[in-house]
Amino acid sequence: MTEEKGDKIRRVLEIYDRLLNGRIINKTEEAGRYGVNERSIQRDIDDIRIFLSDFSAMKGDSAKTVEYSRTDKGFYLTGNDGNVMTNSEILALCKILLESRAFSAKRVKGILDKLILGCAPRANMELVGELVSNEEFHYNQVSGALDSLDTLWELAACIKEQQMVDIYYIRSSDDNSPIKRTIEPVSIMFSEYYFYLQGYIVDKTGEDIFEHKYDYPAIFRVDRITDLIKKNKKYKMVYANRFEEGEFRKRVQFMTPGKLTKVKFIFYGHNCSFILDRMPTARVIECNKEKTEYTIETEVYGKGIIMWLLSQGSKIKVISPTEIVDEMKTEIKKMQKLYK
Repeated sequence: MTEEKGDKIRRVLEIYDRLLNGRIINKTEEAGRYGVNERSIQRDIDDIRIFLSDFSAMKGDSAKTVEYSRTDKGFYLTGNDGNVMTNSEILALCKILLESRAFSAKRVKGILDKLILGCAPRANMELVGELVSNEEFHYNQVSGALDSLDTLWELAACIKEQQMVDIYYIRSSDDNSPIKRTIEPVSIMFSEYYFYLQGYIVDKTGEDIFEHKYDYPAIFRVDRITDLIKKNKKYKMVYANRFEEGEFRKRVQFMTPGKLTKVKFIFYGHNCSFILDRMPTARVIECNKEKTEYTIETEVYGKGIIMWLLSQGSKIKVISPTEIVDEMKTEIKKMQKLYK
């Protein structure tokens, strides 16, 4: 009896789908599943190989292919077509995700499962699963871990459409009563375990007229936004003055807002590369390797840098500006009192 063309197409697609999901294809089992002989299954495998080879030639790069495993007694998919993540990339992302602690345990499990399912062959899927299973079991989410990502998506849409929003926000220093802010959202960033929204706070100065309260964007932790209301009002971002996420990230420490300031300090040590990594705008302006002294200048928003400078103890001495020097002295005196 001649096999229907539609039956063969469905069978080939189903086998290919299982290969993509890291399954091992055993000819005997597949022949029993579809009621055909093993030669038909072998031809299906050959057709998939030809398709992958032609697809690779069309793209001009290496692609996935189907190999046979004597250990597993079946066929499996191996290689990479350049459009999907490699197993090592998937493993790296799983590690970063677990280290971030930004999502609820339930949300993390769902994302990890989807990432691991992208590994091929099945042996690699199991290996990646084993490598992250212990960290997943002991996963400790932060207090503001996100379970739903809906707010992130809504904010992203508002940024794209340049739409003003009213947010109700719980500050860390008050009695947990939400405050209302009208903002022009310009960016979403992730830093130090949390997602942050950057936006210009605006005040209504006339009928349908809004003005920026500050020259720099305010920063809000997304998990502290209790309500988000889209306003029927768009804002215009002048291209020359548009918000540059990358440039802002280079100049902000611990997501603390404030005016742009140049800070100069001396680092006492043999290698200052970790400072240059921490602050992309930092540059060494003087160097005395004999005394192991490096004079460094950096440009930052706000006073979050003070937290980092204090964390370096006696390895750093701030030279300017006077405002930062005075705040450093005040904090050091407060710390000394705690140990008297």
